[in-house]
Amino acid sequence: MSYLVIGAGSIGKRHFTNLQALGADVALQGWRDTELGGLSLDGLTGLVIATETQVRLALVAKAAEAGVPVYVEKPLAYRVADLQAVMAAARPVADRSVLGLMMRYHPAIRHVAKLGIDAYGLHLEIGHDVRQWRENWSFANSYAARPDGGGVLLDLCHEIDLAACLVPGLTVTGVDCVGHTDFPGVDFATSIGLAGGTCVGRVAMDYLSPVFFRRLSLKGRDEGVDLDLLAPSMRHWTAGGIETQTWTFERNDMFLDLMRDFMALAERRETSGNPLMPRLDRVRESTHLVASAWDARTFHGQLKGGFA
Repeated sequence: MSYLVIGAGSIGKRHFTNLQALGADVALQGWRDTELGGLSLDGLTGLVIATETQVRLALVAKAAEAGVPVYVEKPLAYRVADLQAVMAAARPVADRSVLGLMMRYHPAIRHVAKLGIDAYGLHLEIGHDVRQWRENWSFANSYAARPDGGGVLLDLCHEIDLAACLVPGLTVTGVDCVGHTDFPGVDFATSIGLAGGTCVGRVAMDYLSPVFFRRLSLKGRDEGVDLDLLAPSMRHWTAGGIETQTWTFERNDMFLDLMRDFMALAERRETSGNPLMPRLDRVRESTHLVASAWDARTFHGQLKGGFA
């Protein structure tokens, strides 16, 4: 069973290392070293696409035509029309492919999903100074600084996906952003309004916080939860009182768990059984929510300096 990872950035290298750790025969290839016309997928069990978002359609289409399942990094697309094109291209292999939404394997998220809270209120927030993300990394020279495919909404769209997982049927009610004078069209702080059924919610994200935080709150009439996704820990409250719970795990565990499920799908084996597994034919609602939010962005103030 052999795999190819296209995209030699930090996430591509992570996938390559994880596939090796899981015993796969795997090769790593940079996107800039890839000539699509000459790319052979013969004999491949699966293809991991860890390129910039705007170049993925052609790779997905080529893999699907060859019957090769794909693991595509998030976001799948950031415009609704592009999303429809990618989904159509991937259709022949979608039931054996996944989108890189590894936060669906976070133990706290899996626990809360099982609770099935009938929520009227939802709030997620994440913030981290983007200049601290990786050693020897420049924001200004990265994909994140580009008006197409960059910005905090797309970078941190896991939070939008988690909202879609926990409260199905949400739609975007408005998206307010703070930009930067040096990076036109790139959102640095974004607040997304969501509503569906009897639930209203908000996702807030930014590139600015000097202290990394990642929190989720879900409120129902009979129960609710407050999560610290970094600890990770949970306060689960009901009329009977408050219970707390903590988990011990490494961040890479989520990547490994999703990769195991992708390998199982690609090799036609039984998966882990995670009901949140982001199989490509089951993420339309989440991916549409991300693309709709990106299309709805409205910029207000602009930051100055500090990110060149």
